[in-house]
Amino acid sequence: MELFEEIKTLTKRLVSIPSMNGTAGERDIADAIEEYLRSIPYFAAHPELVIVQDLKDDPLGRRNVMALLKGGNGNERDTILLHGHIDTVDVDDFGKYKPHAFDCDRLAEVFHDAALPEDARRDLESGDYLFGRGACDMKGGDAVFLVLAKHLAEQPEKLHGNLLLSFNPVEETLHGGIIEELPLLRQLQEAHHLIFRLAINNDFICPMYAGDTTRYVYTGAVGKLLPMFYIIGRETHVAQCFEGFSPDLTAAELVRLIDRNPDYCDGYNGEYTLPPTVLKMQDLKPRYNVQTPHTACVYFNYFVHNRQVTEIMAQLKNAARTALDNVMQLADARYRDYCALYGNQYSPLMEKTQVLDYRALYELAKGVYPGDLDAYIDRVTDASIATGDDMRITSLRIVQALSDLCGIKTPTVVVFFATPFCPHNTLKREMPDEAAVITELEKIAAEFAEESGETLKLQQFFPSLTDSSYLKIDDDAESIALLQECFPGYQKLYPVPLETAKALNIPAVNYGVWGKDCHKWTERIYMPYSFGKLPAFILKTIHHFFD
Repeated sequence: MELFEEIKTLTKRLVSIPSMNGTAGERDIADAIEEYLRSIPYFAAHPELVIVQDLKDDPLGRRNVMALLKGGNGNERDTILLHGHIDTVDVDDFGKYKPHAFDCDRLAEVFHDAALPEDARRDLESGDYLFGRGACDMKGGDAVFLVLAKHLAEQPEKLHGNLLLSFNPVEETLHGGIIEELPLLRQLQEAHHLIFRLAINNDFICPMYAGDTTRYVYTGAVGKLLPMFYIIGRETHVAQCFEGFSPDLTAAELVRLIDRNPDYCDGYNGEYTLPPTVLKMQDLKPRYNVQTPHTACVYFNYFVHNRQVTEIMAQLKNAARTALDNVMQLADARYRDYCALYGNQYSPLMEKTQVLDYRALYELAKGVYPGDLDAYIDRVTDASIATGDDMRITSLRIVQALSDLCGIKTPTVVVFFATPFCPHNTLKREMPDEAAVITELEKIAAEFAEESGETLKLQQFFPSLTDSSYLKIDDDAESIALLQECFPGYQKLYPVPLETAKALNIPAVNYGVWGKDCHKWTERIYMPYSFGKLPAFILKTIHHFFD
């Protein structure tokens, strides 16, 4: 019970710090975690082993906080990374309870008179759940790591390996904390001669269906791409509408072909991603007049389990070709019907169209631009950033600028990628080293299930986006090159050090505190498992991999 109460108290303390993504609270909670770590006698004696990294040029002063607990005689090499994020989503969803969103005790009081959903009401009255923004996602998980580290640091000589703790901001949006930390992780690995055996994330796990109490262990992370389509049509007066080519209709056709289409689901060993989902579609006409739109864009969320970027780009370009062909055929058929209706002579509207990826567009622009094209692109990028454009719009501005340089008049779709990019990774049984890790995890989970009475199940892919994505990259060299070459503004907008991540190659798993309704006003963490049993599961894993 000692650990239980200590973890519960620390969770409440961390929740009480409003660390919503994009606010100075992310700095405040990093400061609190650094203070907690430095108060541990081991780190007070070894202050150099608490490492703080300020995010580059960050106006909010956000920071990564790390701590290296060296086991044995201080010369151990085997290392387990315990990492978690420290930001939360905002609290507007709490409505009138918003003032109490970060006060677990007060929230429990006011919720007694709230119109809670039936399941949340039962959980509140059970006394087994702690409510509050970030309690489950994932300050409870951070607290588990911190308290375990504190107790293990009391007798580090009994630990036959090292623990590297890492707490990162900016996870809920762009994963900026972990991305900036990757080179530092590599430096620490080399400076201390670390061999990373495993990375454990403690992000939340939850029921997959009503009544589900399975504790899932995820041996990898789903990846994410954000493919964008820039569509160049042909403008015309509305009184001569058939003389134009509609980029809007092309965008709509792309949505029809791709949105929630299971044909685009990526499967690996029996687990499948959700299909792509449209996130934004618009034409780019700035104001009203009776000229039809000239350009449009649309972009999608695209989850990945194992498919290479080269294959995905080929698939997306094929969809673009199909959309252009379908729109051309539809326009022609409607024009033919209109001519028949009006008694006019019909002439086919069919014409040439083209699909380009950004790499091909870049080469075309390079052939016509008289100066340094990269410097020109930098100027376009900087101007868009200075204007405060959304990152996706900045990538779009680059594509628009290059398309204008090329003087494209043919109906065209340019396919490219934009922020964010989350690499997919998983432990693969076809890789002997990774298969060995899976076997060990299965053994640990089976033993823990028997000891604890819990039902555990290993799954391949953590279904939510996670910082674990950046610790190990499965994409081949050709896919990595294509991603960077087809990502306008990559080095300024989202410079993930992919080669560094590939060099680290840390097997990444997610254990996770267990709870419900993350990102909802009824977010809550189940304490008997999260504070009572999960710490024993993590300790068992640590000792198993070190002994």
